[in-house]
Amino acid sequence: MKKIFFVATMLLTMAACTNNKPAEAVENPEPSVEATDTTSEQTKQKNMEEVQAFLKECNAFFIATVDGDQPHVRPFGVSEIIDGRLYIMTGKVKDVYKQMAANGKFEICALKPSGSEWIRISGTLVNDETLAVKEEFLNRNESLKSMYKADDDNMAVLYITEGTARFCSFTASERKVKF
Repeated sequence: MKKIFFVATMLLTMAACTNNKPAEAVENPEPSVEATDTTSEQTKQKNMEEVQAFLKECNAFFIATVDGDQPHVRPFGVSEIIDGRLYIMTGKVKDVYKQMAANGKFEICALKPSGSEWIRISGTLVNDETLAVKEEFLNRNESLKSMYKADDDNMAVLYITEGTARFCSFTASERKVKF
C-alpha cells in the first residue's frame, strides 16, 4: 500500500509540473512573471526574495549537478541573499563544488513540509571569492563557522545567474518567475 501511495504521489508531482495540467488543477490567479529585458530590478529582487523565503521554509533543498553524463543530487541547507544575489555555499574540496566549477548549470528542488508545494530552480552558478560576502554568509549561519572560515581557501559561495523558479502545487497551476 505504501508503494502504491508513493508511486501515485510521484506521478501527481510530475504531472503538476508539466504543461498538461491535471483536470482538477485550480487556476492560479497570479500571472507568471517572465523576466525579459524590460523586467525591472525591483521585480527581479521581489522574485528572488520569494524564492529565498520558500527555500527557508523548506529547511533543506536538493541540488542536482552533473559529472560527465552522470547526474548527482545532494541536500543543502543554507542559502542567503547578499548584495542582491542569491547564494549557496559548499566546500571546494567536495565533488559537488568540482562539478559546479566544471559546469555551472544546476537544478534545485525543495518540498515544503506540507508535502503539497514544491519549487524547482534552475540557472547557472558563479563562484564569488569576495571575502566580505563569505564573512556575511558565515555571520548569518553561525553553525557553519565550526567547519569553514571566510579566508580558508575551502569555503565556496556561489550565486545564481539566469535564475528561473517554478512554483508547483497539487492545487494550483505552475507559476514561473525569473530573477
